[in-house]
Amino acid sequence: MSKAPTATYRLQLRKGFGFAEAGELAGYLAALGVSHVYLSPILQATPGSAHGYDVVDHSRIADDLGGEEAFREMAARLREHGLGIVIDLVPNHMAIPAPETLNPAFWDVLCHGPDSPYARWFDIDWSEGAVVVPVLGSPEDEPEMDGDVVRYHEHVYPRGGRYRLGYWRDTEPNYRRFFDISTLIGLRPEDPEVFDRTHALPLRLVRKGLVDGLRIDHPDGLADPRGYLRRLSGRARPGTWIVAEKILTGGERLPEDWPCAGTTGYDALGMIGGVFNDPAGDGPLTDAYTTLTGGRRDFEAVEREARRYAAERMLVPEVDRLAGLLAKILPDDDPEALRLALVELLVAMPVYRTYVVPGEEPSARDLEIVAQAAAGARAALPDGELLDRVVPLLLGLTGRDALRDEFVVRFQQTSAPMMAKGVEDTAFYRWSRLAALNEVGGDPVRFSVSPEEFHAYCAGIAAERPGTMTTLSTHDTKRQEDVRARLAVLSELPGDWIEAVQRWHARAPDSPLDPDLDYLMWQTIVGAWPLSGQRLKEYLTKAMREAKTRTSWVNGDAAYEEAVLAHVDVVLADPELADDIEGFVALLAPYARANSLAQKLVQLTMPGVPDVYQGCELAGLSLVDPDNRRPVDYVRRRELLADLDAGTVPADLGGEKLLVTSRALRLRDEHPEWFSGGYEPLAADGPAAEHVLAFRRGGVTTVVTRLPAGLDARGGWDDTHLPLPGGPWRDLLTGQSYVSPVPLTGLLGMLPVALLIEAE
Repeated sequence: MSKAPTATYRLQLRKGFGFAEAGELAGYLAALGVSHVYLSPILQATPGSAHGYDVVDHSRIADDLGGEEAFREMAARLREHGLGIVIDLVPNHMAIPAPETLNPAFWDVLCHGPDSPYARWFDIDWSEGAVVVPVLGSPEDEPEMDGDVVRYHEHVYPRGGRYRLGYWRDTEPNYRRFFDISTLIGLRPEDPEVFDRTHALPLRLVRKGLVDGLRIDHPDGLADPRGYLRRLSGRARPGTWIVAEKILTGGERLPEDWPCAGTTGYDALGMIGGVFNDPAGDGPLTDAYTTLTGGRRDFEAVEREARRYAAERMLVPEVDRLAGLLAKILPDDDPEALRLALVELLVAMPVYRTYVVPGEEPSARDLEIVAQAAAGARAALPDGELLDRVVPLLLGLTGRDALRDEFVVRFQQTSAPMMAKGVEDTAFYRWSRLAALNEVGGDPVRFSVSPEEFHAYCAGIAAERPGTMTTLSTHDTKRQEDVRARLAVLSELPGDWIEAVQRWHARAPDSPLDPDLDYLMWQTIVGAWPLSGQRLKEYLTKAMREAKTRTSWVNGDAAYEEAVLAHVDVVLADPELADDIEGFVALLAPYARANSLAQKLVQLTMPGVPDVYQGCELAGLSLVDPDNRRPVDYVRRRELLADLDAGTVPADLGGEKLLVTSRALRLRDEHPEWFSGGYEPLAADGPAAEHVLAFRRGGVTTVVTRLPAGLDARGGWDDTHLPLPGGPWRDLLTGQSYVSPVPLTGLLGMLPVALLIEAE
């Protein structure tokens, strides 16, 4: 396997913060202790893109970011400071921009249809001989003829081309999309020519040594993720570090035959967060949720309904195309019954997808997954006999022809967006028992993770994929890590939380919000406090549209949305209510501090390659879009790091978190051998032993506090000690030295975490 970085730092590039600005951070990032700068997509995207995932031209580096010359200058500047580069690749889709001429390949397809040399690039159903584009604002709208082109608002199409424009509400596109976004069209990198054309530039950068690693976006959208990774790793320079944005669910493991270092870390995020949740809070918070909202105790039922909503309302073109294939394969069966069976199989899938390859025997994993899906579908169908004919097709067990092979692949490419849109982007906004659990790759049902489970997970990483990425925050996380750390305290103080919410409900005017949204609002206020009305409004607008219960992105209820936003103004304008919230947040603060520092140190020292999302070396309370891509104040971070290096004691949580981050990252950089292999769990002795999470890696020992409110309630550490071999031991965070057994009262007295090495 390729040599991994010691640590990465993610930067979100955009117009105004491009390669030149990234290069200016070289000195700071090197001083922080990372080995590689991890960049958001760098290829030419739709002009003005805030994220870069809407690529329009694979042959160019983005103009908005400075172009190839600026990229090379940035790379040289980073190299001067010993920093490598990891870039984000988007192989699954391209943008359909406005004007459409911005995407030369797609423009040629609009002109020439299936006769275009670029037709093979895109996953289009050519049965109509044209591309069907849902773009018109109303059924009566007519584009304007303008010479050789057709114009519709900002859109441009070739006159006499091979396309059909339709009303966006009732026209199904005949191309695979990225999820339900009709302006992102699916690519076919399984075609060697398409792969070569779309990967030539990034692979050239890799071969020339300008890029050291690749992050692969949404591999589950690909026809054959394993085949794609094999081709990619075979074309890249030996030693190139490759990680895949694979979301693992329900104990799922990354396929062993994928030639990559691992995932992008959402599995680690869930495990780390879970170990700081108190399992004793499960029952009280579930009771409170159901009492205050009238919501269900059973998330699985909410999930099933949300997946079905996705199938019937959001991913209709994809499901219809899949059902059409099945009807051709089984022409004697009722097409509507076949479609219903497909929907129930998709709803019952326990993971994002299988990885069946036509012509190969299905793996034991895939057989088990399909069996689980079939059992769930059979229970939901009035007549499960049809499944006996459909299920073998999913596994490629009924012989091979073009239709059957396509069905195998397309089912897998449909089940993944069903999970993403139905669960993460719908159900997670409909069931808010504890919002910290509703995270990308997370499982709201798994309330907590025991230390034993966490240690087993880490041992598995160390043994199997030591180069996998770990993370706590990304551009897609719904809440920044410190928000989740604060909300985790609610699991320890459920009584205080329930009393507070009841007081706030009684004081605030009658809420027009759906009960679940209302409960989510209070958690958001507490988790991100202090926050402006504008930020809360932006977050709640996203949350209520994603939930799709009263309003949505497609079918908005303006009156409901206005009432929700007006309620925010009333709530935040009440000074007594604000004082009460302030007091409750102050109650959480010391325990949230302990969680923030603990989860950060654990992430930075556990097995895997830690990524620091831009700005998260300091404490922050960002929410999802647009917060996650806000500009970062690097002047302040440079000054704080210089102060710490000069011996200044941190003045607040931000400074403490920067201390933890910089010292852990520098240690990884100085002693990569300590962090490249094994993992040894450590156990404390004494009455408060359950409040310690500790492990050893090479010559370094990580010790953190867990469940700090419970620790405080029992009166502190008492005579709890941590036995350690050898010594004496020095804490890199405080400079204090200790002999074994180390008393936790002293070790975790100044900070709730410690990073120990043997004193020289």
